Amino acid sequence: MLGTLQRGLKRRLTLFDVAADIFDHNDGVVDHEAGGNGESHQRKIVKAVTEQVHHAEGSDERQRNGNARYDGGANAAEKKKNDHHNERDGEDQRVLHVINGSADGCGAVCENVYLDRGGKRGFQLRKQFGHAVDDGNDVGAILLYIYVPKGFFPVQDTGVILGVSEGAQNISFAAMAQRQQSLAEVILKDPAVESLSSFIGIDGTNTTLNSGRIQINLKPLAQRKISASDVIRRLQPQLASVDGVSLFLQPIQDLSVEDRVSRTQFQYSLEDVDPKELALWTARFVDQLKTLPELRDVASDQLNQGLVAALTIDRDSASRLGVLPADIDNTLYDAFGQRQVSTIFTQLNQYHVVIEVDPQFQQDPDSLKNIYVRSSNGTQVPLSTFTRFEPDAAALALNHQGQFPVVTLSFNLAPNGALGDAVNAINKVKQDLNMPPSIQATFQGTAAAFLNSLSNEPILILAAVITVYIVLGILYESYIHPITIISTLPSAGVGAILALLICGTDFSVIALIGLILLIGIVKKNAIMMIDFALEAERKEGKAPLDAIYEACLLRFRPIMMTTMAALLGGLPLALGTGVGSELRRPLGITIVGGLILSQLLTLYTTPVVYLAFDWLARRFSFHVGNPIEEPTPGTAPGD
Repeated sequence: MLGTLQRGLKRRLTLFDVAADIFDHNDGVVDHEAGGNGESHQRKIVKAVTEQVHHAEGSDERQRNGNARYDGGANAAEKKKNDHHNERDGEDQRVLHVINGSADGCGAVCENVYLDRGGKRGFQLRKQFGHAVDDGNDVGAILLYIYVPKGFFPVQDTGVILGVSEGAQNISFAAMAQRQQSLAEVILKDPAVESLSSFIGIDGTNTTLNSGRIQINLKPLAQRKISASDVIRRLQPQLASVDGVSLFLQPIQDLSVEDRVSRTQFQYSLEDVDPKELALWTARFVDQLKTLPELRDVASDQLNQGLVAALTIDRDSASRLGVLPADIDNTLYDAFGQRQVSTIFTQLNQYHVVIEVDPQFQQDPDSLKNIYVRSSNGTQVPLSTFTRFEPDAAALALNHQGQFPVVTLSFNLAPNGALGDAVNAINKVKQDLNMPPSIQATFQGTAAAFLNSLSNEPILILAAVITVYIVLGILYESYIHPITIISTLPSAGVGAILALLICGTDFSVIALIGLILLIGIVKKNAIMMIDFALEAERKEGKAPLDAIYEACLLRFRPIMMTTMAALLGGLPLALGTGVGSELRRPLGITIVGGLILSQLLTLYTTPVVYLAFDWLARRFSFHVGNPIEEPTPGTAPGD
């Protein structure tokens, strides 16, 4: 027992001497031997490690034989046991996990050599652990992709906010102007607001009299210290105190796919052939949406509560009094329309003369009783003698999508909310309401583009992976080893999505672009190792284990250099601030998170996967061209 412990201790001390030599090399003690060729000198170091290890084994074996010879028959059983272990040691697979630095002393070496009697079993356990990590990456990437909140484009802070005001549907122009002015006064009191522009009246943007537009220009971000979304949340309680009008705010975006004007950012449409049925279910649907915690500022463009005055003519009485229907139409248009009766020309301009009644008689429908119509005999007949007035409700505007009436609902997201969660909540409300089949409900604008991109994202990622596989298969003339390189991608996906979750960022189109970039950045780690290992197998006749081990030694430095270059290049995107930085941040977070986790894992899993797939390829002959025959022990590669 004591002899066994002494031999084990001596072996460990020998390994420590080897490690010390390597550390001295990295510190520049033997740097002059490199001759400017870092990889060549690292090969010498690897060879020195192997020779000293074999020398330690030989000394250990000779000492055991000498001790057995001196001990004679008394220790025969111990000798037999030692011989048995010697055979086991010769069969054991010796694995060196080396994190190698540069040849000029800038790196460090961490060595762990398994030469004990349980070395082969330890190697197998580490292979199993590597496979488990790789499989865990695959499953984790899929689960995290399902779980992560999804969005389309991040909400940018461009320094401009668009406000859509909405008054009562029976409001007059003068009353709407007064309320619009009240909104402007509240907005200008906010310290983050620089200026604003206000518009009311019917034009190409405002389709009805009760709506208006306010464009708010914010101060530079360095002065206001808060984002445009925070400014909106700060303004909303104050704007709610203005009576008779509502103001819906949304930040103006540089990237937008909207095809219609809405009060808030995202749109959802209800379409039906029956306008009455559409109006009934729209009101119920809006009431349910307002209760959802994922949504804010739910609005509708349904304007079916406007006032209309129906003037019914008693034709018999009008005929008896000598009043024609055309005379009634002309009199009403002269009073309440905008009939142009003349044009005044000057030297610089011209002016249209429009006839109308005094504005004070335009405020009340009872003013119709004071209108007189000229009869055929020239007398003035009161309009009320042969007409009656009937007030009613009517739609201010009828919107159509295709050929059918449509109502567009719009909404904003709750703070830190995701568009994917809002879409799921709206679909659930639709199912719970059990609306008639005649009502077609669909997302529009940004929300519709988001759903289309969401359905195409897995296909896009799969297409990128297949393209990489085909190119690598042609490059390495192998069906199997491209899979080894692709096996590094799930860890990058896991790291990217975890980084998005930690930072509270949606998985948006920008994050997807970062994930596609990671496919090209991360696979270069495996390419550097596998390209060198395949070259060593095919040209130098090395065994797969020796080839991938040497590749890990010699390729660690360029792997770390390229990874750090990409990582440091992504940090400004992830940490940057300023106008429009919200659009770049998901890209930086994805790249940084994916590189960190993939770098930690792929350095260990890639050699394991390489050896596993190499064994699989040799067993089932998955190769292109002639297979490479490994040299038998004791023969040179060219023999």
